[in-house]
Amino acid sequence: MKSLGRKPEGARLERLKASPLWDGERFRNVHPILPGLRAANAAMPTIGEFLCGGERRVPRGPLPSVSPLDAWATSPASGLRATWLGHSTVLIEIDGLRVLTDPVWGPRASPSRFAGPKRFQPVPVPLRALPPVDLVLVSHDHYDHLDYPTIRELARRDLPFVTSLGVGAHLEAWGVRPERIVELDWWESQAWGVEPERIVELDWWDSHTVPSTGLTVTAAPSQHFSGRGLKDRNATLWSSLVIRSQRHSVFFSGDTGLTTEYSQIRERLGPFDLVMLEVGAFHPAWGDIHLGPEHALEALALLGGGPFLPVHWGTFSLALHAWDQPAESLLELGPKAGAQLVMPRLGEPVEPAHAEGVEPWWRVVDGATREPEPATPAAITLPKGVPWPLD
Repeated sequence: MKSLGRKPEGARLERLKASPLWDGERFRNVHPILPGLRAANAAMPTIGEFLCGGERRVPRGPLPSVSPLDAWATSPASGLRATWLGHSTVLIEIDGLRVLTDPVWGPRASPSRFAGPKRFQPVPVPLRALPPVDLVLVSHDHYDHLDYPTIRELARRDLPFVTSLGVGAHLEAWGVRPERIVELDWWESQAWGVEPERIVELDWWDSHTVPSTGLTVTAAPSQHFSGRGLKDRNATLWSSLVIRSQRHSVFFSGDTGLTTEYSQIRERLGPFDLVMLEVGAFHPAWGDIHLGPEHALEALALLGGGPFLPVHWGTFSLALHAWDQPAESLLELGPKAGAQLVMPRLGEPVEPAHAEGVEPWWRVVDGATREPEPATPAAITLPKGVPWPLD
């Protein structure tokens, strides 16, 4: 299937093999897993549990959302504004430029149109109505972050992409022109003499400045994994990303477990005017690859604080917990941790500098009606090329 993407090959493969994160066969996490991140007695959930287990994994009705189109027609007074569009997709307006993170408009986080986690909440604005975008960021190649139909549509706009090492193979296979792809690996620029204006490859710590904009994107550590099938585990890199203009700085976690490397990110790239951390799709057995609410607050502290916009929730059911557990946990734990939570409705543009208290808008769905569910869940066969965990 085309949605599986393409493996790095040729010059791209040679470039990623030069990375210090490459162990000879695949990329690896180099930071030791912190004690206690994975519950000692927690078993990995089975496919059967994922398909049929858990309670309240999807909301009873559609979540509140607003159209951002009118707000996008005006510039943010502070120069920095973010619009959460669902899961990890955020449109960031930063000093006159628009940056789109991990764009996913597709109906499923899956290689198949017929099976796999289905979106339970639509994007507040159609992809065709998206205003001109200056840059697209893709943190890693999992289906809920790198979406085939979305990239196919964005490729028609001839947009520049910044992504992690090796992910450019997927983008090129789906129609993005290779000369517009920027892969982050500093070692290639040294060994092959590649001009930084065209391609910058830094294993996490180097930067790419978008020509004629003053906008810089830096790849930074995360603790996760990659793969779109059963035979390409960790064939491409995963990253967190920092977006910096002359006036503002934004941190985007992608997917990650808790790592003290976040202290290094603060020292090298902080402070941040907005921090976006993943909080959903967590499990006691996944503590090394996903944050969840509690560890997200710890990561926020390591980053030095700042307005905190939680992402990676409210769109797909990718774990066994209740769909609103990430939001409810943050609402309880955030004030105790001294966190400045920024939790707008889907599609609601918000300026971190002017964000006020959190309203638990997601609770209104409790009174919504729900279609009766069958007593026995229908059998579902996932495609053979699905990695586990799914993200």
